[in-house]
Amino acid sequence: MLLALQSAPLEMLIHAVVLYPTRRLPPHELASHAAVARQLATLHGVPFAGLYDPGAALPGRVYYVPTGTLIAAPELDALSVIDPTHVFGGHVPHRFVATKAITHPLIRPDAQAPEGWSNAFTERVAHATLPGWTAFCEADAHAACAQLWPRGPVRVKPVNATAGRGQSVVTDARELTNALAAIDARELAECGVVLELHLEDVTTFSVGQVVVDGLIASYVGTQCLTPANDGEMVYGGSSLNVVRGDFDALLNTELNPHERTAIEQARCYDDAADACFPGFFASRRNYDMVTGTDASGQPLSGVLEQSWRIGGASGAELAALVAFREDPSLNRIRATTRERYGLAADCPPEASIVYRGDDSECGPMIKYVVVEKV
Repeated sequence: MLLALQSAPLEMLIHAVVLYPTRRLPPHELASHAAVARQLATLHGVPFAGLYDPGAALPGRVYYVPTGTLIAAPELDALSVIDPTHVFGGHVPHRFVATKAITHPLIRPDAQAPEGWSNAFTERVAHATLPGWTAFCEADAHAACAQLWPRGPVRVKPVNATAGRGQSVVTDARELTNALAAIDARELAECGVVLELHLEDVTTFSVGQVVVDGLIASYVGTQCLTPANDGEMVYGGSSLNVVRGDFDALLNTELNPHERTAIEQARCYDDAADACFPGFFASRRNYDMVTGTDASGQPLSGVLEQSWRIGGASGAELAALVAFREDPSLNRIRATTRERYGLAADCPPEASIVYRGDDSECGPMIKYVVVEKV
């Protein structure tokens, strides 16, 4: 049961929100994360204190906004993050648990895997995911693809890549070898690679839930792709239908069959994570879902991956929470994030601009959020 901060002891109340960097970020991501942190500060009614500085003296308890999922480590003890009420995102017991590697099983029971691997988790989510395997060495990756190729092309997914970058579709052993060569050997052994049946005619859904300062919001929506400045098709934003309450409240709204399936499969994945990974907790739970067809035209759907950290849809999530806090009678809202590239990229007049500039890594782009009542 998540604790409401209003009923917490005085020494547990939040006094400031800080952005806690766990990885280096390009300017556009740093700006997006800072915007979310400011909204979180608004919800808590406290100042946003900027980037975390271990030498700074902050007054009282701090609410952390990590730029990545927190991985259990002794250095985190000083933060005193022991439950979801003091962090936006999640905490996992092992590095690979924060990646899409956990979505699929190993090719055989004795296959190479890191400490903490859970066969119980992959068994519980088997009916909520696509046909696929996770491998932690090249030999197992080749064995996994050999099993999948009779059903069609295979998508190779480096588990630490984001926004859909770095993925490739392979149809034979030579192509697979080339794809694996692009993955660092240590990363492969520690975090793995996902080999998943490639789908056509796909629609990608976002399903999730956020809990902040006693407010709970759940949502379902769709993602879109957009061409980056280098021409690669990457994540271009999410349009979310957000409700006040938990997944049951979301399921009680008017949904189409694909949305209902996406929510049910995401909740299966979410419940399995709670049950199978001791030490896991999260205040932000986001699941990428897909529907499409395989090479034979058979329809398939399932969870692609989880995000227990601040993400591309977080601007929309927080905009919805702020709207719910400001209007207690409001129970449903549509919130949209968009990312567009190029010098000519623009936004509608009602949008809140999160970032507009010439990013040092991605080039010229704009990121914005639009909220509308439904």
